[in-house]
Amino acid sequence: MNFDAAIQSYIAESRELLDTMEQSLMALENGGGDDDLIHAIFRAAHTIKGTGGIFGFDPIVHFTHDVESLLDRLRGGLLALDGDIVALLLRSCDHIRSLLEPVTAGEALDADLVEQGRALLGGLARYLGHGDGPERAASADVPVPVEEPTAEPVGGGMASADHWHISLRFGRDVLRNGMDPLSFLRYLAQLGELVDVATLTDALPEAPEMDPESCYLGFEIGLRSGAERDQIEGAFEFVRDDCAIRILPPHSKVSEYIQLIQDLPEDTVRLGEILVGSKALTQVELDWGLKLQVDEERVAAAGGAEHHRLLGEILVEEAVVPAKVVSAALDKQQQIKERKASENRFIRVEAEKLDQLVDLVGELVIAGANTQLLAHQAGAVEVIESAANLFRLVEELRNRALGLQMVQIGSTLQRFQRVVRDVGKELGKQVELYISGGETELDKSVIEQIGDPLMHLVRNALDHGIEPAAERLVKGKPEKARVELNAYHESGSIVIEVTDDGRGLDRDKILAKAVSRGLVGPGQNLPDGEVYNLIFEPGFSTADSISNLSGRGVGMDVVRRNVEALRGHVQLHSQLGSGTTVRIRLPLTLAIIDGFLVGLGPARYVIPMDMLVECLEHSGEDRAKAIREGYLNVRGKVLPILRLSEVLGVETQRVRRESVVVVRFGELTAGLVVDELLGEFQTVIKPLGALFGHLAPIGGSTILGSGEVALIIDVPGLLRRVQQHQHSQHGQTVSRALAATA
Repeated sequence: MNFDAAIQSYIAESRELLDTMEQSLMALENGGGDDDLIHAIFRAAHTIKGTGGIFGFDPIVHFTHDVESLLDRLRGGLLALDGDIVALLLRSCDHIRSLLEPVTAGEALDADLVEQGRALLGGLARYLGHGDGPERAASADVPVPVEEPTAEPVGGGMASADHWHISLRFGRDVLRNGMDPLSFLRYLAQLGELVDVATLTDALPEAPEMDPESCYLGFEIGLRSGAERDQIEGAFEFVRDDCAIRILPPHSKVSEYIQLIQDLPEDTVRLGEILVGSKALTQVELDWGLKLQVDEERVAAAGGAEHHRLLGEILVEEAVVPAKVVSAALDKQQQIKERKASENRFIRVEAEKLDQLVDLVGELVIAGANTQLLAHQAGAVEVIESAANLFRLVEELRNRALGLQMVQIGSTLQRFQRVVRDVGKELGKQVELYISGGETELDKSVIEQIGDPLMHLVRNALDHGIEPAAERLVKGKPEKARVELNAYHESGSIVIEVTDDGRGLDRDKILAKAVSRGLVGPGQNLPDGEVYNLIFEPGFSTADSISNLSGRGVGMDVVRRNVEALRGHVQLHSQLGSGTTVRIRLPLTLAIIDGFLVGLGPARYVIPMDMLVECLEHSGEDRAKAIREGYLNVRGKVLPILRLSEVLGVETQRVRRESVVVVRFGELTAGLVVDELLGEFQTVIKPLGALFGHLAPIGGSTILGSGEVALIIDVPGLLRRVQQHQHSQHGQTVSRALAATA
């Protein structure tokens, strides 16, 4: 991976980690008091800082260091989490996100960003025990010293801050084995300075019971030395099996061990190996701890017990390694596990390469259709069979390629947790967001473009849909309002709903506004759905005051335009006093679809298979009635029909046997009269371009195996036109007939 690609990977990973931090922080704020969440937030901040340090992104490293220090105090129980800390950490996440682009691009930070960083550092400093910290806030490159816990040796007393502490208990047979306890003190004096030596005689028996060949002594030794842990441990190599030895490092070493643990390469997930790799533990001590663990497990199993101590617990409780070091190693272990699990599940691929793959698969689909057509024309059975197998494989490849572009919509929906929180606080409203259907998959290109319309709808619901708490209580509603984001599959499409339990839309007010603007004639009677859809007209708003957030209707035309640009459709349902639901219906993919080919004279048209319900024969008796009344009776239900040739303005000669293709989109169903049914066809969608954008209801084009161009019918647009046309021509009777088909 080249350097630029590595930086882009760091940016992408950091954004994902920041999303994780935000979601975890809001979960904590909402009462999810879980230590695992705080540890996850800490690991995310540490990863951003550590990887940023590898690249030399100092502004990110220095700022994130303070965030990490605050999180360290939270997980250590030195601070209690409250709303102010959560708000500060969320703003810090925003600031880190703002630093990513300019810092990684090597650009100078603008004055506003620098001032924002100073303010946040000042806020962090107050929780880190630095006071308001004006000097500290002005300089983002001063590291925060983290207070280390005081080590407690086995024999009592405290380990000094600047030297090693050795707790030594000799075994009874040391003298018999020819070892002199004082020789060990003399050897340690060669490694450094013996600051303090306390002789322990608590194990010494009464004189009549004393064995002159047995050793009852112990020592608590303070050693100031630059030696490593394994060198000090080497002094006791010949008596380790007979003695109890605990070696506790100075505070400076504890900090050093923690830093070494954090800097270790992520190639192992075993706790003992992490501690040995950081030199906080020697291999001999690890072997001893593992042996003790195995012995305890054997004893527990023999007694029918299931509980036994973990290795980390043994090392801390036996005073072999400080708890702070073990905690850092456990964090490193979890971080490695998560990274390895992520690497095993996913690989990063540039979006452009994926788009190129799908484009090539699309061309392969066209070429496969051409091969199959030529095989049938040739009439050779072997060639036809071979072409069929080839086309089957091409179809499987197409499905797999499209599957690569499908991503879950959950991460997009989760972003609105932060939006609801911040906007709710700004407006002084208590709002809770409920998300369902996050596992629903959608084409990545659709997900990238649906974020802005959803953002507008959510902010709109919060600003003008949700009432203030006092008003809700008067109406008998819960003080805390509810906004829902729901995603699900339906009829080959994905539906995303934005629902609130607010005041709803005022039909009379909307209609009066439409009449005053000339959108609706005076006295004209419209169904509720059409009245509510008036808010999608450009510039239409019924808001009594201008808001800096949104307005129910202000900019809603942009929402509809953006959704329709994705070949989607937006519907609105509301009940005054109860709430509003905005339903967005989108295609699963924008690249390749399964289509059904129909003919109108010499022309060919494609109807998306996921909107096709059935095909019916158009008999002579039914034909006259359909032309006269505009709908058929299909198994006791009313089916509005129209001639596709008339809608498209295509002149064709009437054929003896016409067919009706029944299509459905959402709540609308209609029958399309066509000349021929030509069967299923894999369709590679080709955009028509701006020059032909006005050719409704055409949604694109495709190339057939013969090389001919076929137009793709925009079924949603067509059905909406049918609904409007039938309403204007036949009044309320046909409107009720359409509603009966839902």
